[in-house]
Amino acid sequence: MFDQPSIIVGLETGTSKVCAVAGEVGDGGALNIIGIGQAKSRGVRKGEITDAELAGEDIRNAIAEAEQMADVEIRSVYLGVTGGHVRGFNNRGVHPVVSADREISEEDVQDVIKNAKAVNLPAENNVIHSIRQAFQVDGQSGILNPIGMLGARIEVDVHVVHGINNRLQNAIRAVKGLQVEVEAVAFNGLASAMALLSSEQKELGALVVDIGAGTTEYVVYAGGVIKHSGVLAVGGDHISNDLAIGLKVALGRAEQMKLENGSASVENGAKGQLLTLPSEVGFTEKTVSLEHLQRIMSLRVEEIFQLIAQALVDEGMLDYLRAGVFICGGGARIKGIDKLAGRVFEMPASVGRTSSISGLKSALDQPEFATAIGLARFGSLQQKRKQSGSIAKGLYGVVGQFFRRG
Repeated sequence: MFDQPSIIVGLETGTSKVCAVAGEVGDGGALNIIGIGQAKSRGVRKGEITDAELAGEDIRNAIAEAEQMADVEIRSVYLGVTGGHVRGFNNRGVHPVVSADREISEEDVQDVIKNAKAVNLPAENNVIHSIRQAFQVDGQSGILNPIGMLGARIEVDVHVVHGINNRLQNAIRAVKGLQVEVEAVAFNGLASAMALLSSEQKELGALVVDIGAGTTEYVVYAGGVIKHSGVLAVGGDHISNDLAIGLKVALGRAEQMKLENGSASVENGAKGQLLTLPSEVGFTEKTVSLEHLQRIMSLRVEEIFQLIAQALVDEGMLDYLRAGVFICGGGARIKGIDKLAGRVFEMPASVGRTSSISGLKSALDQPEFATAIGLARFGSLQQKRKQSGSIAKGLYGVVGQFFRRG
């Protein structure tokens, strides 16, 4: 059995599945995936807990499966959170340097970061991440570490991700009810980006789109730091629902056709082709048009991409994406989705693959595991930061006080 402190577990409580990924941190700090557990999700809708008891059972089953595969006892996890209430925005903090010699100290840096985090949020909201982007000293931009420099005024840009406290706490309580500690939480979109993007891609500029069953998260990196993030309360379940309504079939049959015959565009040869659905208990035999099915799917997927593209246009972000678009989540399995994304965003697009992580190939190659793998990576970086004695409120975000309160 592995030394317990070296084991990091990422836990995603998704709309269609609960996924636990166990990783071992090697001597060099590299993460090696050694176990994965899954359970069909029954108590989650649109990325949020709707039935705590059912969600708890599913979390227990996923963790137990990961424990068995990795041959470890899981005592704590890094938990992913999402939902339509989660928002991200950029903010700037300003702080005057008051020392006589005008040398910027560690205390000055912490004060300006604190000012940047002092955002005017609704009382029911809490900060999930406050992610440092870059500093300015007396108007000089692009400074990564101002400590030791001389200046009269220091500024810092941060990306703040926040959500409604009670809705975030529901997921935390579901885990803690199993006598498993939540080490920290992370936004699912950030975790997916951490799993997929290399340092070079983050520097060049990249968009990560995670299409889950109930939500779609997206994150923009540029210049090595996160620039923008968001959540759409739309995902693969909505595609299935569109098919059920448009084809006049049961939701279960619509889901099956989506998986077996779906496409992000109307394929050559689909016109005039019919699919026969055999009779089942309560359902008579039925034929549906393959062209109609694929057209319904393509319109919904295109709408998801267009909503994200418009948000990026509004924020002036599209010109930053020199590395292109990377798609993950269960929705990334839709045939031709990369081509449709390339057409909507007018840039190269591909299905993302995990980067700089080793271990179980069966997990690393599956786009639907990107979030849970990224959560494990987030945890490994948090642990490394703690062990090195550095401040845990660094590059990849911080956990607000309410998470520590549990």
